[in-house]
Amino acid sequence: RNVILSSYIICFFLKAYMIHATLLKGRTLELMARKKNVTFNDIAQYTHFSKTTISRYFNNPDSLTPENQQIISDALDKLNYKENKVAKILANGQTEFVGILIPSLSMNYYSEMLNQILASYEKYGYKFLVFAGNGHDETEHRYIQELMSYKIEGLIVLSHTLSSRELSDLQIPVVAIEREDQFVSSVNTDNYLGAYEATSLLIHNHCDVLIHLNSPTKENVPAYRRLAGFQDACVKAGVPHKVIIRDFGLSYQEAAAPLQEIFDNIEQKYAGQKKGIFLSNDDHANILLNLLDDMKEHFHNRILYLKDDIYFLQIDGTVEVDTCLYQCCEVFLKILLRHPKNR
Repeated sequence: RNVILSSYIICFFLKAYMIHATLLKGRTLELMARKKNVTFNDIAQYTHFSKTTISRYFNNPDSLTPENQQIISDALDKLNYKENKVAKILANGQTEFVGILIPSLSMNYYSEMLNQILASYEKYGYKFLVFAGNGHDETEHRYIQELMSYKIEGLIVLSHTLSSRELSDLQIPVVAIEREDQFVSSVNTDNYLGAYEATSLLIHNHCDVLIHLNSPTKENVPAYRRLAGFQDACVKAGVPHKVIIRDFGLSYQEAAAPLQEIFDNIEQKYAGQKKGIFLSNDDHANILLNLLDDMKEHFHNRILYLKDDIYFLQIDGTVEVDTCLYQCCEVFLKILLRHPKNR
């Protein structure tokens, strides 16, 4: 009888212990879930895995069995775990930040390029810190220092202010887009071919004289090749042509006055002739069109007809260029990923 009684007592205490353990685990779970930040140590305590195993789940999940991955995944849900990016940065030193330096957001080309870059987050996981330098050397130097203080993993540069030599000294992956690139990686388009084909399109429409409007561009900048493409197409076709170089600035206010002046001179000098005007970017073309809103306009085959004797063509803003922007974004992000520092 004593043996039977002892067995009952032992069973009673075992059940009580199990109930206590269950209540304790539930209480622990409740306390952990209430914590503002659930730590690796909390997860390890709950799952009875080591903190090393928990770390492997986040950084190299394939190194764990599917069963253990599921156990940890279930624990994260029950503990209401929220990933702490700051802790992850401190642990592995990788911020996943990429800096972007652009001249201005007021010009369509740069805003569209920025839009394509930001849209790449879902695919590549980079977060972007964006600064617009507006062509000021001192300002861009300050922005670079600010970006470096955030431990950026790479830098995308569309601005022309800082030299590639200076950018290469930053000791991080740098990708330039359509700018001087002697000492850094870059993504460029075939500016010569683009300008040649654009000019040929104007020639095909039987223009008597062709005028190319552009901003001052250094010879080591890829866009400088647009000038050669325009001139070679004109010379080959034997069409009279003129190149007008003027600093149009980075805003509507800066560009409006010189564009109006240039157009008035063109109208006066080439009166009665069919004029083909090739502008190197769509912002200047749109500004000029806004100034000439009294003219009837319609689009056909990328050429905008104004009156009977004026043809406009812009090299940016076409479907082909928009597609090219997307491809450029793909290329320079892959360059960043392949850089030895990021492997």
